[in-house]
Amino acid sequence: MNIKEIAKLAGVSASTVSKIVNQKDESISSETRERVLKIVKEYNYTPYASAIVPTQKTWILGILLRSFISFDTTLDGMIQSAQQNGYTTIVCNSCSDPEQELKNITSLCSSHVDGILWEPVDGQSLSFLHYIEDKGIPYITIGPFGGSGSLQIPYETFGFQITQELISRRHTKIACLLTEGRRVQAFLDGYKSCLFQNHLPSDEQLIFHELDETLIYKVNTHQISGIISSHYLKALEFYQLMNALHYRIPEDFSLVSLKNDRLEAPEIPEISTYTVSNTEFGSYLCKNLICQIEKSSGTLPAFTQDFKLDHDTTIGMPFELNTSKIIVIGSINMDTYLNVEQLPDTGKTVSTSSSFVYPGGKGINQSIGASKLGQHVALIGNVGFDMDSDNIFRALNEHGVDTFGIKRCFQVNTGKAYIFVEQGGDSMISILAGANDIFTPDAIREKENLFENTGYCLIQSEIPVETVQEACLVAHKHHVKTILKPSACSYFPEELLSNVDIIIPNEDELNVLCPGQSSIEERAGQLMQYGIETVIITLGERGCYVKTEDWEESFPAAPFTSVDNTGASDAFISALASYLLYGYSLKNAVRIATYAAGFCISRKGVVPSLIDKNSLESYILQKEPELLQLR
Repeated sequence: MNIKEIAKLAGVSASTVSKIVNQKDESISSETRERVLKIVKEYNYTPYASAIVPTQKTWILGILLRSFISFDTTLDGMIQSAQQNGYTTIVCNSCSDPEQELKNITSLCSSHVDGILWEPVDGQSLSFLHYIEDKGIPYITIGPFGGSGSLQIPYETFGFQITQELISRRHTKIACLLTEGRRVQAFLDGYKSCLFQNHLPSDEQLIFHELDETLIYKVNTHQISGIISSHYLKALEFYQLMNALHYRIPEDFSLVSLKNDRLEAPEIPEISTYTVSNTEFGSYLCKNLICQIEKSSGTLPAFTQDFKLDHDTTIGMPFELNTSKIIVIGSINMDTYLNVEQLPDTGKTVSTSSSFVYPGGKGINQSIGASKLGQHVALIGNVGFDMDSDNIFRALNEHGVDTFGIKRCFQVNTGKAYIFVEQGGDSMISILAGANDIFTPDAIREKENLFENTGYCLIQSEIPVETVQEACLVAHKHHVKTILKPSACSYFPEELLSNVDIIIPNEDELNVLCPGQSSIEERAGQLMQYGIETVIITLGERGCYVKTEDWEESFPAAPFTSVDNTGASDAFISALASYLLYGYSLKNAVRIATYAAGFCISRKGVVPSLIDKNSLESYILQKEPELLQLR
């Protein structure tokens, strides 16, 4: 740094600086003198420094980093390599401050170091380069702001390879979890490049900097099947959070992270990682600089390292390929809710002050209910060719439901339901079947491939009975358990009932199935004569009654205040199937399902009231934690 530059920083003339440094400053105020001397010291100014050129090596290397954060093992590699080659080091930290960076540069230059490893603070830092070049000091720039010749750990390559690891295991819904730092942009570029080369869309909504509710929701609804993390600590924090929420890793999602070669945290539990060899990179940088200083023949090749997966503890196949799914076959409607003081009756007119429109129908309700409880779900059914169908597809996609089984039908409208709900929660429903009425057995056969790798098939009879029957037959052909909700149908063929594994009528539906004056228990026995394994009769606020070949038991309802009981059975069935598929006993699955139904009736509408897995299990852990213990 020359005298004119010092004068400019101090806001005085060059002659004033000269007088002060040469102690000829009698006429200069003490305040000015102190200000100038402070700057002279900070920027290591030496009079006539430009003419002073050391003739011998000092065997000192300067290392100038923008920050020490996440640079510990890289610095270790630099220092170790320097010492092995007979050099000592001066290490400076710019603390990400350009002003401090310039002070550090002038300090290293005045120390007559033989070479400098420099990590610039930002894009403007290279304007300081002339101070180093004027001294003829060899240097190497490091990091993203070091210009075209800058050397960096190939984080873009690492981001690409870690993403490819998940893609090779058939993941297509991959999120990127980032922690601010040196590697972030390059790591993110590698992630995006890998998606592009594998013909997968890059979705900004799958890039996360925080562990927020959106990330958890997308994992819960299987909009994310795998996650890559730029930093191990963030991955560990996420693992611990999801483990506390009772997610299974890698069964529910896969997780893989970069890790520094010096552990950032104990690997308990172990997370699948790729280890970045920062120490080797630091050594490579130092050796490269020494080659320049000593004018060694040849140049070092580009930095490479053996970059491979340490272990696959938290990496598996995508959820939908790794576990059995649930298929739902039933009605798809747009529901209009009308809140009334009293349900309509013959000869009476009722008025309403509020109404709501939601996607509905038992097919939608049960598929979204099971998806929110953590299951992979496919829905088979019909919609019309109208705006309602667009809203339905949007809602199903938002909740992670597979819609490949849904057919758009021309020249017909999507089904509609008009639901009157009184203040006490009781409801009355009128249905305009629409596309549901032309849901034929052929549609089931066309979608038979969806039954592969399926655990349970949930069927409701708001669609033609012959389609219900075909669904039961195809399900059993693929060894899938069937659960039937016998709603809105006055006739059920014996062949249909003989292909049902679990049937869940309410009292009115039970009267249709088994008319007469006999008790609930006796009529449940009659249903079992068709070959049905389990009969569950829902009894509203009185809970439910369950009968199998080996036992029978009544279960109380969960204590929730009823606001709208419209979707209680759908919440019950989706929870029952979900927890049976998770491996819970029938008894525990029924008890868990009563809680899901209780949550549903405590709020208005069905889809908005369906409880998610985290909330349901958190509540049950407070009330009956033993229910969530797998046996």
